[in-house]
Amino acid sequence: MSDNNGGETGAFLAGFILGGLVGAAAAIILAPSSGEETRKQLREKGIELRNRVEETAEEARKRAEEAAHEARHRAEHLADDAKHGAEHLATEARQRAADVEERGRVILEEQKKRLETAVDEGKKAASKVRDDMTRKSKKDDSET
Repeated sequence: MSDNNGGETGAFLAGFILGGLVGAAAAIILAPSSGEETRKQLREKGIELRNRVEETAEEARKRAEEAAHEARHRAEHLADDAKHGAEHLATEARQRAADVEERGRVILEEQKKRLETAVDEGKKAASKVRDDMTRKSKKDDSET
């Protein structure tokens, strides 16, 4: 955007200066007044033209500064938005990781309890079989 304005301002200034020079040349050629009077008018027009060019250049500089300031402001705003977005995503990722870790802990505890229950049931079954075998052995010994 500022490049386009700079190009338009440059073209304007070039046209302005060229127009001033052509006008001055035409004034000299077509001047109905004396040489001294014409030189005085040319000096005045030159000064006027220089003042206009300085004003136009100052306006162009101010516009360029404003455009640069606006661009910096937008860039800072975009950087802040990106930073906040990244912080939000990082926080969300940490929370999800903590949730997954907690779910994993719960599942591990459940599996541990199931395993302990199965081991206890296995011990009880083994103890019952041993008791049954002991009784049967005693019964067989007493019968013989």
